[in-house]
Amino acid sequence: MDSTLQPAVITRDIPTTTATPPAKEPETTKPSRGARRLGDVVFKGIATSSATTITLVIGAIGLFLLWRAVPALQNNVANFFTYAGDWNLADTAAMQFGIPNLLAATVLISAIALILAMPVALGIAIFLSNYAPARLVKPLGFLVDMLAAVPSIVFGLWGWQVLGPSLSGFYNWLHEVAGGIPLFATYANSPSFDTGRNMLTGGIVLAVMILPVIAATAREIFVQTPVGQREAALALGATRWEVVRMTVLPFGMPGFISGSMLGLGRALGETMALYLVVSPSSQFRFSLFDGGTTFATAIANAAPEFNDDLRAGAYIAAGLMLFALTFVVNSIARGIITKRK
Repeated sequence: MDSTLQPAVITRDIPTTTATPPAKEPETTKPSRGARRLGDVVFKGIATSSATTITLVIGAIGLFLLWRAVPALQNNVANFFTYAGDWNLADTAAMQFGIPNLLAATVLISAIALILAMPVALGIAIFLSNYAPARLVKPLGFLVDMLAAVPSIVFGLWGWQVLGPSLSGFYNWLHEVAGGIPLFATYANSPSFDTGRNMLTGGIVLAVMILPVIAATAREIFVQTPVGQREAALALGATRWEVVRMTVLPFGMPGFISGSMLGLGRALGETMALYLVVSPSSQFRFSLFDGGTTFATAIANAAPEFNDDLRAGAYIAAGLMLFALTFVVNSIARGIITKRK
């Protein structure tokens, strides 16, 4: 064999492949950033202007009340915050007026209304959001909401002509059983049980008035409880009530408190219903069977005296305190809600 012969090198043509770029997707028309920004700017402007406007309006109301109240407060020879006697505005150069009785009556009647309305409203909200058949939720919810549309003077007439006289027997029995307690005591000038025009009747009427506000607010929050939380509780073997207690109530409690504070705000400023239902009294003796005068009813009763700026200023000062009281209540409610969250 010839050693010079070399083995043949066999070459194979390897086909070369060229990567083809992917086809470009057709461009779609997208909204320009300018258009999106314009919508954001418009919405932000509307929201900001609305918040600013309502803040300015509230501030203007407060400044107006303060401006009209200062001259009367300067001519007040009594202590506005501690004087609990009868108001004497005959001599405008040396007037005597104070707010303890008005403040106590306002707070007591509103507290009665809140104590009576909150449990009932909570029960209504839980029933409509968790227990009521689907076909009954809307009709029952509509009936509850309709209470909010009834004018306050209608509630006042109902409390004066129907509710008060109907409760006279219950009032007599309660006074016989618990008359030794100051809360259920009567005095020489207390309103008759036959008419029922006392603080307790006023609180019951207010409770009916604020009930739909609390119930509607709580119901709307309860139905938003996450479905996953409900299903997890059911998967663990919880009963329907345990589901409500473990998931619905913790989730919706801030909303329930918010609705209660809205109702309390209406109770604090209610005028015509209490004007008709509660017998006016210049004294406050912490009795549910006694008459009383709230901030709002005091201002309504004194309307004929508003032709004099100083006399009107005395009642405007009382209105200023009611204005401040609502801010205090809302601040407390906000603190409670934040803590619950």
